[in-house]
Amino acid sequence: MANTAGSAVDVARISAMDAREAARLLKGVRAAALAGDRPPAAPRPEIAESWRRMMAGGVHPDRDARSRMLSAAETEERRHVSPLREVLPVLREGLLPALDEALHIMVIADADGRLLWREGHSSILRKADRLGFAVGAHWDEAVVGTNGVGTALVARRPVQVFSAEHFVSSHHDWTCAGAPVRDPRDGQLLGVVDVSGPLATMHPATLTWVSSVARLAERELRIRHLESLERLRAVAAPLLARLPGRALAVDANGWTAAVTGLAPVDRVPLPKSLGPGRVWVPQLGDCAVEPLPGGWLLRIAQDRTGTGVTRVVLDLSRAGSWSATVYGAAGSWSQELSPRHAELLFLLAESPRGRSAAELAAELFGDPTRTVTIRAELSRVRRHLAGVLTHRPYRFAEDVEVELIRPQDPAALLPHSTAPAVIRARLGRSGPGVVP
Repeated sequence: MANTAGSAVDVARISAMDAREAARLLKGVRAAALAGDRPPAAPRPEIAESWRRMMAGGVHPDRDARSRMLSAAETEERRHVSPLREVLPVLREGLLPALDEALHIMVIADADGRLLWREGHSSILRKADRLGFAVGAHWDEAVVGTNGVGTALVARRPVQVFSAEHFVSSHHDWTCAGAPVRDPRDGQLLGVVDVSGPLATMHPATLTWVSSVARLAERELRIRHLESLERLRAVAAPLLARLPGRALAVDANGWTAAVTGLAPVDRVPLPKSLGPGRVWVPQLGDCAVEPLPGGWLLRIAQDRTGTGVTRVVLDLSRAGSWSATVYGAAGSWSQELSPRHAELLFLLAESPRGRSAAELAAELFGDPTRTVTIRAELSRVRRHLAGVLTHRPYRFAEDVEVELIRPQDPAALLPHSTAPAVIRARLGRSGPGVVP
C-alpha cells in the first residue's frame, strides 16, 4: 500500500456524512490503496492492516468469493458444541429489540468464522441471503475479505467496517460491527457477535453497543463457570475431608474448587492429556488423579505407591432410576442418568473396544446417519464423566473397570428404549455392540 497523507478516516467523520458521500470517500481511499496511489485520506489502522493481509493473501477485491456452505447437520453439530449456545438469550435480549427499527440483523459466528445463528429484520435477512451472509457460510477474512466477523476474529478486538472499507466490492452497500466473545475459563476465542445492515443505517455507537452485549455474554459465561465450580465443590468437599495429606479438586480447565492440606490457588495448569492415574503436574509435582463430575481430584503423592484403578458401576437394575457410580481411592460419587444417557452408557459398557458415532447411531436409532445427535448427547455425558469416558472411538477409558448391573428379568432392561441393540439384549440375542 502507498504512503498515506492527510487526515485519517474516522468513525465520527464518516457518520457525519451523507451515506452516499461517505461511500464515495471510502471508495476513493480503497481505490488509491489498491493502485498504490496517494489516497484522499488515510484508512483507519485496523482497516489498513486488514487490507494488507488481503493483498498479501491474494483475495480478489472485485470477486464475490464464497466457500462451501455447511450442511444443516454440520451446522447443528457446531451449534451443539459451541459454548455460545449458552449465552444466546443474553445476546438476543441485548440486541434483537432494536434490530427491526435499525434495519439490522444479528449474526453469531464460531471461532472458525462459520455463521451459526442469524436473526433480525426480514427484509435485511433477504438482502443478506443474496450476499451469501447466511447460516452455515464461512466469513473468515481469507475467504470473503475485510468484514465485521472475520476481521474481528483476526484482530481479536471489536471492529466496525463501513461500506468500501470492506475489501471486496460486493459488500460496499453494508456496514457491520463485530465483537469477539472469549471463554472466561481459559481465554479462548469462542466466536464473534456481529450486527450488520445497509450503509444508510450506519451509526458510530453501534460498535460500543455490540461490544457491551458481548461483554455481558462473557459475564454470563463467568457466572455459569462459578456455578459449575460450586457444584464440583459440593461433591469434592466430603471426599477431601476424609483424605490425609494434600489434595485439591479442580475443573477441566484447572480452576480450583476445593483444597485440603495446602494453601488455596486459583488455578493449576493441567497437562493436555490428563487422565486417571499417576500424572506429573508442573505446579504440584507427582499426583494421583481421579475423575470427579465436572473435574478432577489431584492427590499430591507422598511416595510412589499405586493409587488403584477407577471402577464404574453402571446400575440399570431399577426402571427409571439409573445411575453411574465412580469409585476411586479417595471415595465414590454418583451421577443419575437420563433415559438417553442410560442407553448410551449401556451400549459403551457392552462395547469395550468402543464405538464410532455412526455405529452408536445405528445401535440406538437404527440409522447410522444420526451422528449429530449422538455427538451432542455424548458431549453432555462427558461433562460429568470426562475422566471415565474417552472418544475416537467413544468408550470407557482403558484403566477403568466397568461393572454393569442389569435387572433380574432381562425383559425389564431399559423398558422405555426402542433402540435395536437394547431390544436384542432383552431377547438375549447378539448383534452389533451387544455381547450375549
